[in-house]
Amino acid sequence: MVIKSRETTEQLNDIDTLVKWLASFGQSSNGGVNRLLYSNDWLKAQEALKTRMENDGLNTRYDGVGNLFGRLEGTDKNEKTILTGSHIDTVIDGGMFDGVYGIVASLLATNRLYKKYGAPKKPIEVVSLCEEEGSRFPITFWGSSNIIGKYKLDDGLNKKDTDGISILDAMETVGFDKNASTSNIRDDISSFIELHVEQGVVLEKTGNSLGIVTHIVGQRRFNIKVIGESNHAGTTPMSYRKDAMSISAQIISYIADKAKATDPDLVATVGKLNAKPNVPNVIAGEVLFTLDVRHYQDSVLDNFCNDISHYLKFISDEQEIDIHMDKWMSVEPVTMDAQLTETAKKIAKEKELSHQVLVSGAGHDAQVFGSFCPTVLLFVPSVNGISHSPKEFTKKEDLQTGVELLTALLYELAY
Repeated sequence: MVIKSRETTEQLNDIDTLVKWLASFGQSSNGGVNRLLYSNDWLKAQEALKTRMENDGLNTRYDGVGNLFGRLEGTDKNEKTILTGSHIDTVIDGGMFDGVYGIVASLLATNRLYKKYGAPKKPIEVVSLCEEEGSRFPITFWGSSNIIGKYKLDDGLNKKDTDGISILDAMETVGFDKNASTSNIRDDISSFIELHVEQGVVLEKTGNSLGIVTHIVGQRRFNIKVIGESNHAGTTPMSYRKDAMSISAQIISYIADKAKATDPDLVATVGKLNAKPNVPNVIAGEVLFTLDVRHYQDSVLDNFCNDISHYLKFISDEQEIDIHMDKWMSVEPVTMDAQLTETAKKIAKEKELSHQVLVSGAGHDAQVFGSFCPTVLLFVPSVNGISHSPKEFTKKEDLQTGVELLTALLYELAY
């Protein structure tokens, strides 16, 4: 039997208790979390974090869109800030670890460093980013993108939720001025560190406690509309049909086969499909489905998407129907900073923490910061790879291992 030291047990309880505490804001009836951008539960969580940061001795402030910062001042006033944290918002009925873990881990790491070593040379800021998921409004990375200047307030003018409320009006209801002229852009950030649950099965399958990410995949998303001809299901011979559903099935099958043959790291997903008229005894006259394609190399993404476009043209001509492929999202792959990645690997090796390099197939705020400043993304395992679900779970020991690596990395960079 393994006996844990009192210090280790307390550390485990710290991180576990903090995650559960923050998950209580917006908790759903079945154990999930609903904390959508600018909701009451979102505001309560940010305010609770603000109080916690202040109790830990950090200087706190919000920027104009609701990103929350807790600053540990450095002794060298000429040094730029090391920013660490993640996002506070969730998907609908999401898990308790997604985003939140990176925030509370950063709080713990910063607090432990200050208690042990005093003020750092470089300032450290813990950030609770206001939004990443795109769950309420048709926009993602609202928090981090305002910090780097990719978005500004005007970009929220026409972004509305399902109730017709704009992102700027929602922002104002929780106390942030939608007409503010002050810029949210930061020019004093030297690096960004994000610790996150993996949301995949790789670490659990390999038995490693840490993933050190080298790349975050790029994404292309499309709406594909197949326009056939509705007709009677019983009286229209198969040879005379322009069946949008059957043709869509052929296209979807081609997409899956082509993805498998192209590259083992490329994934292509048809996740949503709507058919018209969508009744049992009528041939579908129109089908609209989505296509999500991801890889960490632009050339692989572009070649695959071009091949799909050519195939759709071929099917359109062959079947004498219209097919439209409209791209509505294009996110470029991002490479994490090589030096920070090597530093994280060195620390993990020195501390004998089992680790491996990974490519992230999910989007993270680190990909936004990665084009702006040196950035590193770190993972801990997700049990069964489940995420965006009330069943999302990471073991206490793995949570603490992530905090241990983050603490050592912050020490290396700031002290």
